[in-house]
Amino acid sequence: MSLAITVKLFANLRDKREKETSFEYYKGLTPLCVIENLGILPEDVAIIMINGRRADGLCPLAENDVLALFPPLGGG
Repeated sequence: MSLAITVKLFANLRDKREKETSFEYYKGLTPLCVIENLGILPEDVAIIMINGRRADGLCPLAENDVLALFPPLGGG
């Protein structure tokens, strides 16, 4: 059974990628799987949010979820 999710990328994670993409994946998909599929190094993602709530890389995704990925923030 497949499911559709929306992935939103922020800041430098958008480099050479769309800022928002829809994906068809199978049940049991995790944010870590999406990150690897997009060619992003896991250490380049500091914050993972699912439907506006903080999550970890192993949290299972569900149909119609919105996954937001943020890099480490710099500044000062």
